Amino acid sequence: MSVEWPFHGLNIPALTAGGWRPMPFSEFVLKIHGRCNLACDYCYVYESADQSWRTRPGAMPTRVLTATAERIAEHAREHALANVAIVLHGGEPLLAGKTAISEAVGRFRAAMPPSCDVELSTQTNGVLLTDVMLAMLDEHDVGVSVSLDGDRDGHDRHRLRANGRGSHADVMRGLNRLAGSHRRLYRGLLCTVDLDNDPIRTYEALLETGPPRIDFLLPHGTWSAPPPRRPVDGGGTPYADWLIAVFDRWYHAPRKETGVRMFEEIINVLLGGQSQSENVGLSPVAMLVVDTDGTLQQVDSLKTSYAGAPETGLTVFDHRFDDALLHPGVVARQIGLAALSATCTTCGIRDVCGGGAYAHRYREGHGYLNPSVYCPDLMKLIGHIERTVQRDLARAQPAQSN
Repeated sequence: MSVEWPFHGLNIPALTAGGWRPMPFSEFVLKIHGRCNLACDYCYVYESADQSWRTRPGAMPTRVLTATAERIAEHAREHALANVAIVLHGGEPLLAGKTAISEAVGRFRAAMPPSCDVELSTQTNGVLLTDVMLAMLDEHDVGVSVSLDGDRDGHDRHRLRANGRGSHADVMRGLNRLAGSHRRLYRGLLCTVDLDNDPIRTYEALLETGPPRIDFLLPHGTWSAPPPRRPVDGGGTPYADWLIAVFDRWYHAPRKETGVRMFEEIINVLLGGQSQSENVGLSPVAMLVVDTDGTLQQVDSLKTSYAGAPETGLTVFDHRFDDALLHPGVVARQIGLAALSATCTTCGIRDVCGGGAYAHRYREGHGYLNPSVYCPDLMKLIGHIERTVQRDLARAQPAQSN
C-alpha cells in the first residue's frame, strides 16, 4: 500500500461516520481495444510511466464485455439510476471492428433495466471512420468524439503513425463523413494544447467541420514530470496565455460558433452552477474505467503519475462496482474541498478551479494533496474569464433595471 495521499492520510471511516456517502458511478469508460493505429508521442496510455497495456489483452474478450454489462446493470438497479453513459475507449476502440462493437453495444443495451436510459459514445482518433463503420454506429445510436489537434501542421506534429507519417488527412476524411450524413452522431472534438501551435489558427481549423463542442485538454504532467514548458518554479503562464487567446476569439465572436467545454464550465461555476467536468469545480466525479482484462480502474490519466496509479485491485468478475466506491482514489475525487491541499483551500478561485485535474496534482513522495502543476495558468485563465463575464454583466445591468 502506498504511503502517499490518499492511501495514507485520507480517513474514509471518519468521512462515512460524519455522514458522507459516495455518489454512485454513472459514467463507464470501457477499454474495448487496448492497442492503437497511431503513435502519438504524448499519449498517456503508451508513453507514460504506466506500461501495463503491454501485459493486457489487445481487445476486450466477450466474457469481460458480458460481465461488465451485468455489473453496470446491477449498479443501475441498486442505485435506481435514471441514466448512465458508456464510453467505448482505447487505445483506438474502432480497431475492435464493427461486428464486435455492434455485439457489445447490443449486449449493454439488453442488460440494462428499462428504467435506465443508456447513452453510448466512442472516443476515436477518426482514422477508421469509414462509411461502413459510421453506418453501424448510426444504426446503434453511438455518439462519436474525435481527437484533432488543429490544422495539418499542428496535428501532425504529434499525432503520427508508427512509420512517422501524419494522420491529419485520414482523420479529416473520417471527420467529413461524420459531419456530413452522420452529423447527428457528432459529439465534438478533443484537442490537446500545444504551445508550438498558433492558438487562433488551431481554433479556426477545428471549426471547419462545425463541431458542436470542442474540448481543449492540457497536456498531462505532474510536479515530478512537468508538462512541456510549464515552469515548476511558478514563473510564467504559457498555457493560460494560449487559452486566453482562444477564449477571446470564441467569446467575442459575433455569433456562437461552437461550445468550448473548458470555458463554458468555468463560466457556469462562476455564475453559481455545478461543474460537469472533472477538471473544473468541486463536483463529485462518478466515473469508472474497465480495462480489456476486466480490471476496474480510476481515471486512466493517472497513468502519467507512476506505474499502477489507476489500479484499484478490483475486477468485474469478483467485485461489485460499489466496492470501488470506497477505494481511496475514487473517494478523493468525490469529496470536494476535503481533497484539496492547504494552498488550494485558502485560494480565492478555489471553488471554480477545484484544484485542477486530479492527475496534475501528483508529486512523488507526497501523492495528490497538492495544487495542480498548472496552478499559475489556471489562476490567470479563470481570472481573465471572470473579469470578462463581470464586465458584460455590469453593462447589461442598467438595461435590465430600466
